[in-house]
Amino acid sequence: MQKKLTITIEESVYRGLYQRIGAGKISQFIEHLVRPYVVPQDLDDAYAAMANDEEREAEALEWSEGLIGDVADVAR
Repeated sequence: MQKKLTITIEESVYRGLYQRIGAGKISQFIEHLVRPYVVPQDLDDAYAAMANDEEREAEALEWSEGLIGDVADVAR
């Protein structure tokens, strides 16, 4: 899940980001720089391992698709 964050930076820094990184890529660039300082590496490793576990991913997909039927049965 992503969250929106508003930050304030000097205009010259913004122009430099815009010129070097490009429009629409600044958020990813900043996240890439900040992540090692705020998210433990073992957490990233754990998520990567979970994503590579094909059996677990298949079970998760089956479970989540099963929820669609539950939503369809809810009276409006």
